[in-house]
Amino acid sequence: MYLPRPFSRMRIVPVAIVLAIFCLYSFSRWQLPHIEQVQLAPNNFGSFTEEQPEVSTKLEGHINFWRQFQPLLANHEPKSEAPLRLDDAPSIRFEQASPDFNPQVLDMLEDDVATMKQAHSGFINEIKEKPPQLHYVPDTKGLVSTAGGEYLPVLVISLRMLRKTGSELPVEVFLADEDEYEDYICDVVLPSLNARCIVLSHVLDAVPKVMDIKKYQFKLFAMMFSSFEEILFLDADAFPLLDPEVLFMNEPFTSKKMVTWPDFWATTISSYYYEISSQTVPSNAIRQSSESGEVMLSKKSHLKTLLLSVYYNFWGPDYYYALLSQGAAGEGDKETFVAAALAVGEPYYQVSEPICAIGHGTKGGLAGSAMVQFDPIEDFALTQKGQWRVHGAKAPAPRAFFIHANFPKFNPATVFDEQAVNPAFADDGSYTRAWTIPQEVIGKFGTDVEKHFWKEILWTGCELEDKFSSWKGRKSICKRVKKYWNAMFVNKKSEKV
Repeated sequence: MYLPRPFSRMRIVPVAIVLAIFCLYSFSRWQLPHIEQVQLAPNNFGSFTEEQPEVSTKLEGHINFWRQFQPLLANHEPKSEAPLRLDDAPSIRFEQASPDFNPQVLDMLEDDVATMKQAHSGFINEIKEKPPQLHYVPDTKGLVSTAGGEYLPVLVISLRMLRKTGSELPVEVFLADEDEYEDYICDVVLPSLNARCIVLSHVLDAVPKVMDIKKYQFKLFAMMFSSFEEILFLDADAFPLLDPEVLFMNEPFTSKKMVTWPDFWATTISSYYYEISSQTVPSNAIRQSSESGEVMLSKKSHLKTLLLSVYYNFWGPDYYYALLSQGAAGEGDKETFVAAALAVGEPYYQVSEPICAIGHGTKGGLAGSAMVQFDPIEDFALTQKGQWRVHGAKAPAPRAFFIHANFPKFNPATVFDEQAVNPAFADDGSYTRAWTIPQEVIGKFGTDVEKHFWKEILWTGCELEDKFSSWKGRKSICKRVKKYWNAMFVNKKSEKV
């Protein structure tokens, strides 16, 4: 039986009382100076309930579920040749795609399609008739993310931006294995932000493996093994501009219980997928492809959707990723959520307001380094009245709700390195602000979001400069961020840091 490291350390071991006192004394001597050194703010963001750690940190429930569910995934393996890729589907923006845009760049034999169809229908029948029961705490909600390695500093910045909204929602951060568990970050920094680390391998390795789960498949497993009934999954490099708790309490989530956000592109789902899943091919004019940096889902109401999404990801690299994207931009887990909901007939709402790239101008056009996603509450109010801005309606846009700062990652240790996009630099090598266009979107944020973002980059880069494992050997992290901050955001010498 495995337990998460921060909680396993707290187990009472029958040792001599003198040794216990000595250990407690030593721990207090070690921990308190670190807390003072980084000046972590006290936890004013609420906390996990009294009952929740008792249930969610005892992994028996998750392990028992996985012991039942992994054989179900294995028993319905698509025992066929993988789809043959003849080419990659073009990535065409949704609003520019013709209604008959329907690329077909895969090839499959009829027998292989039939074999996959049988496996797919067998899996769905089992999760409908006798699904294994997920382990979660009823009537809870929270945020879920995955991190580890170079993503941990980015996650800390995102969490600090989350707390700026006034949100008190708890956060569970899933790490791949013990190697990604960083004591100081997981035991001190994240708890101060009402977040905690959970080691995914403690569940997966407790049951003999059918296959290894790769990092790009972790998102679904984090959602599945989280302790919350209702979850908002956010990538480590995504953060809200407003308190996300309001999304749980309003439409469309209150009726649909699943909300997704769009990507830039038209869908490129293969017709083979629809045959395998026993669905008719829909019109491509219905919705954009999905962007999975933000996903909301109720595990109570959408159990079948979640389990089928996991099935698509478990067998994704060889089969379903190709079937759902055909090599178009961002192929991976992102199309599995809506595809699963449609296949099992559970409702969902995908925000219709198109995703918006933000960045700064260069000779080549937009140096886009982040994406803006919009408020589903306001979007739903428009679409309920038949006002679909993506199809030309002239109604005012919903307010911006999330920023996904994904290209490049705004990691204080690497953000100033030469990259494909250099958010802090203009064409001539001088400093520039990262997000200046499009002004019609950025101007409506209501506050200087970029300045707040860089303030948290500065805090993380300076207060935690020697704390992250991925920063070992890196020099001048704090110095470089300070130099940029003073150049871009400080008007008086006395205000410089």
